[in-house]
Amino acid sequence: MRVYDERLAQLLTPAIELAGFEMVRIRMTGSTTKTLQVMAEREDGTMTAEDCAALSRAISELLEEKDPIDGQYTLEVSSPGIDRPLTRLKDFERWDGFEAKIELNQAVENQKRFKGHLAGIEDDNVLFDIEGEDDTALIPFELIHTAKLVMSDDLIAESLRRSKAALKDGDAEWSENADGPKTNRMG
Repeated sequence: MRVYDERLAQLLTPAIELAGFEMVRIRMTGSTTKTLQVMAEREDGTMTAEDCAALSRAISELLEEKDPIDGQYTLEVSSPGIDRPLTRLKDFERWDGFEAKIELNQAVENQKRFKGHLAGIEDDNVLFDIEGEDDTALIPFELIHTAKLVMSDDLIAESLRRSKAALKDGDAEWSENADGPKTNRMG
């Protein structure tokens, strides 16, 4: 995470958590037309359009009060999506077995980018079955620059199963107009 993004994350994370969400990623993009991207989800991995709107309102109030961004910008609040970025150690554990792409901060054996399957975590390391390799790689989490899941039929099926599980647990209700479960909680 860049220093500017880290400062924004330090400012916004408490507000995100107070609103009942977990921060997945905060990123400022653009130079002339800036966009502050805030990616978040509930603890169970769900995030509805209504959740995004509620979080956007909560963050907007804080941003107006603290005014940490020079000039004009657009605030964009979203869910991580199906082919989500993996930004926390627990993301690598939660999506164990699924295909992912990982880019490192530095080259290892003359390579920075890897594709393969997540194989869990061990201490502060990500276990990764790299495509074309026999042994499972142990990658220190701090060496990972970016990582994301790769869209696949298995990933889509699992995302749907998890959304249905959230419905079954009673934390959400289905809404035909929403992109997944609609939570019963007030934001």
